[in-house]
Amino acid sequence: QAQEVVLKLHHMWPTVAMGHKRVVEPWCEAIAKDSGNRMRCQVLPAMTGGGSPAQLVDRVKDGVDDVVLTLPGYTPGRFPIMEALELPFMSNNAEMASAAAWDFYQKYGKQEFTGTKVLATWVHDPGFVSTSGKPIQKMSDFRGQKIRAASRQSSKLLARLGATPVGLPIPAVADAMTKGTIDGYLTAWEIIPSFKLQEVSKFHTEIDPSRPSMFTAGFIFAMNQAKYDSLPADLEKVIDTHSGAALSRTIGRYWDEATPVGQKSAKDRGNTFIQISAEETDRWIKASAPLYDEWVADMDKRGLPGKQMLQDARDMIKKYDK
Repeated sequence: QAQEVVLKLHHMWPTVAMGHKRVVEPWCEAIAKDSGNRMRCQVLPAMTGGGSPAQLVDRVKDGVDDVVLTLPGYTPGRFPIMEALELPFMSNNAEMASAAAWDFYQKYGKQEFTGTKVLATWVHDPGFVSTSGKPIQKMSDFRGQKIRAASRQSSKLLARLGATPVGLPIPAVADAMTKGTIDGYLTAWEIIPSFKLQEVSKFHTEIDPSRPSMFTAGFIFAMNQAKYDSLPADLEKVIDTHSGAALSRTIGRYWDEATPVGQKSAKDRGNTFIQISAEETDRWIKASAPLYDEWVADMDKRGLPGKQMLQDARDMIKKYDK
């Protein structure tokens, strides 16, 4: 009888969250089934395994956790290459951008994840800004507002728009809004119901839909490399079957499909939806333009072909765009 392999899988979401229900649970069921129940997950949701969301990238690298789902952007500056997909106004479709993110990871990003086997990488549905006291209707409305950012690039975007960025992982946002530590937050619709963020905000400002999304944040589904390497060949094959390009794209589609659910939670509460014009959106895009040059220069300083990498990221998204 071969010994059973138990994978300690750790993430930040509550069990009601879409990521837990549609990604974690089905993946764990699939690897159990395909391994004849020789491999299974011990799932630790909502950071019940200890530590903070920002520590998950090191917990999986160091083998404290076997598998994690998290955002590399919670550790600003640690994963600058993969920030290409987090630059503002890149894409407005999570499925397409997630397919591109996997390709970009394969071509450029692997060097950032030594000790970690990335099973999938994806981005969320189009990001926007929510506030409680003052609605954001034009760029000047950002002035004096403390807004939660999801990543280094979204922090830079907020600063360019005139806001004061505050870096926070998603589980801390509702409390910060209630206490008045922040005036608003950047996020996507998918996660709003899971953390009841529609209850701590009144106004939701989205850009013109003809333009690419205001911002996005990247996720990884990752496994400790040594743990993977310790598996017998047939169990490695099970992991391989349930990871990679197809999984990345599928998870991105799940985030797109969750957008209407998130929007409904805010509509049902009677919150106000604001959509800014294409002309105003273009002002925001123009204000954010220096961020591309900064990212390219950062890559160049690291001895990497920054301009080519940015063009590749855009081309990869375009390749998958419907």
